[in-house]
Amino acid sequence: MQPKILIIDDDKEIRNLIGIYLENEGMLTQKFEDAIEALNYLQSDEVDLIILDIMLPKMDGIQACMKIREERNMPIIMLSAKSEDMDKIQGLMSGADDYLSKPFNPLELIARVKSQLRRTNKYNTQTSKEKKMMEIGELKINFDTRQVHVQNQEVRLTPKEFDILEFLARNKGMVMSVQKIYEAVWKEEFFRSDNNVMVHITKIRDKIEQDPKHPIYVKTIWGVGYKI
Repeated sequence: MQPKILIIDDDKEIRNLIGIYLENEGMLTQKFEDAIEALNYLQSDEVDLIILDIMLPKMDGIQACMKIREERNMPIIMLSAKSEDMDKIQGLMSGADDYLSKPFNPLELIARVKSQLRRTNKYNTQTSKEKKMMEIGELKINFDTRQVHVQNQEVRLTPKEFDILEFLARNKGMVMSVQKIYEAVWKEEFFRSDNNVMVHITKIRDKIEQDPKHPIYVKTIWGVGYKI
């Protein structure tokens, strides 16, 4: 899975420099020079980590960080040309997970990004494994009894359909490739010509989605895979 990193900095050269280093590490990036545009983007798209500059036009990084923390808990690394302790404290108090002063070594930033992603993935994996039940909107999944309800109505899934739904739910917010889903559920090597996953996803959508052609639970990320 390729982590998606949101870069918010009004300096185009810095945005592009960070993007190059992250993409060389196999990560996806989305860049914005304006915090308000970035916040609008977050209303409809998921990211795994945010790199956020403090000094921004329209809305500064402190305000943006506080706004993000009202709804999201992904790691946030703050950047600032200021190096005073008070600025660092203010950044961390607003909800940032880490802080780096400009100018910075891009390799150090990459190391901090990887560290935050490892910590978050470990926490999410442990938390997901402990869950016996998950609610996503009107969708309720009981992992112990293997029951699924939508709008309080039970939905009957086949064992494989439930296994796929459970795998996606336990990795909520993460995009899973067809190969990862297949190998996790079927426990065997994936062959590109195999369309089992696609067929089962279609059947799951027919059962849990109000409009299977416009799904709100099992979403397709074109060219990458599926996610809940």
